[in-house]
Amino acid sequence: MAEGDGQDLREVVKRLEETVSRLEARLERLEAGAPSRPAPVSAPLEAPAGPEPEKRDLEAHLGTYWLSRAGIVALILGFAFLIIYHFGELGVIVRVGAGYLLSAGLAALGLWLSRRHLLFGRIVFGGGLALGYFVTYALHFVPAVRVIESEPLALVLLALNVVGIIVIAQRMHSETVAGIALFLGLHTGMLSDITLFTLMSTSMLAGGALFFLVKNRWVIVPLSSLVAVYSTHVTWAMRTDAIAPGQPDSERLALSLSFLSLYYVLFSVALLVHPRELSRRAALAFALLNWVGMLGLGVLEVARWGEPHLFTFFVIIALTQGAGAAVARWRSASAALIQTFLATSVLTLALGIPQHYGDTGQVWAWMGVGLGAGLAGRVLGAGALQVVGLGVLYVALGATWLPASGRALMDAALLVSFSLVERGAVVRSERLPSPIEGGRRGALQFFCAAGAGLSLLWLLGELMPRELITLGWGVAAFGLFVLGFALSERWYRLVGLAVLAVTLGRLMFVDLKGLPPDQRILTFILLGVMLLAISFVYTRLRGKRG
Repeated sequence: MAEGDGQDLREVVKRLEETVSRLEARLERLEAGAPSRPAPVSAPLEAPAGPEPEKRDLEAHLGTYWLSRAGIVALILGFAFLIIYHFGELGVIVRVGAGYLLSAGLAALGLWLSRRHLLFGRIVFGGGLALGYFVTYALHFVPAVRVIESEPLALVLLALNVVGIIVIAQRMHSETVAGIALFLGLHTGMLSDITLFTLMSTSMLAGGALFFLVKNRWVIVPLSSLVAVYSTHVTWAMRTDAIAPGQPDSERLALSLSFLSLYYVLFSVALLVHPRELSRRAALAFALLNWVGMLGLGVLEVARWGEPHLFTFFVIIALTQGAGAAVARWRSASAALIQTFLATSVLTLALGIPQHYGDTGQVWAWMGVGLGAGLAGRVLGAGALQVVGLGVLYVALGATWLPASGRALMDAALLVSFSLVERGAVVRSERLPSPIEGGRRGALQFFCAAGAGLSLLWLLGELMPRELITLGWGVAAFGLFVLGFALSERWYRLVGLAVLAVTLGRLMFVDLKGLPPDQRILTFILLGVMLLAISFVYTRLRGKRG
């Protein structure tokens, strides 16, 4: 038997032994907790106490996990700068040989260390693979070290290098080796100018990371690659001349957006191939980070070179996220992932509205988006979409102070919108909701009722004379009580009580001395009539229940 096969067999046996040990421990716990015949009182049976869980040592975790990774990143970046700044002074053969000798030496050191310290050795070994990738990259893409003039040949060599990293990491079944090699390959490849071929090389690395996501459902490798790609693009965006130096602005914009679009599509496709095999947390992290990276950096680039096109960019991203929700539903993804795509689609559209509309148009557009999202969330059973729609309605409510005219009509429309979304949160079915579901639905109804109350307050504030503002607040409270009784919904009545408390406070501490006699008389009489009417309704309802 070959030595490599013997090593693989030993690793398989070791993993099987660990699995059997875990199953035996679990079986003991189950047997200890299983019901049994009552034991004599004089000799009670006690389940054997298991070993106390080992407390996590923060210092040891920092020293073994994070310092090793930070050290290998610093080491590989140092070697990369050495190659960039000093290898150009060497001859061609020495230049190539020295680079690959450094890579092979570091990888061999990692294999030797892994005999005693498996994880640490594999980190060093992954650094050696990453250094080998950068040496291959530098032989054409770094001008000071250039040896290969043919761009197709350089890309073929890079592709072979990435395939080699994938095969080795898959053969070792090591997520650590794959993550370190691909993450460092992405970062070291960005130390030179950014061109079309940089896009192609980093796309190959990202594709390698996504292979592990699809094949093994490894999450750390593609997540770290996703963060590396977008965080590196932030650095490029801060350096105006980093992307396609010397080229026209239109070409630089197209190249930059090509980077972002390609990565966005790659990570989205990888996420949606087998969405149910990923944990909920991992899937949501992928979807949200991908959306934030594409939207934030895309807006930065488009605003720099073509601000009038920003709204079009927002609409495209919103439609793309909506298409992602449709694909996720087709692939039987979790409800949380589908709702994430839908919610980010609405958020993107809402963020783009100020780029196209003026003050009045913004309010109406936000109102339409919020109302549409809230009602669509009711139809699709997407609570996240209802929450986002409610948030957009609140933004529209706050923006009603921007236009110089037409506020009363906007406030009235918002009152109706909040009420419709609140009604959409009411589900009439025979199945009783769970406590968590009921709590979420109640919170949504409360904030809808609060939004309706604020809209009614501001509407009456626009219609009533300034001297009768307290009376207007009382009328608003009375209207909320009427709405609450008509819909048999206590949230409106609770908001009405809150408005009523504020009204009475203003009445006693401000209007009692500040209003002219006639207005004071009118305010007190009308408020008294409304308070008595509300109390009478409560009294009748209490009598019927009794």
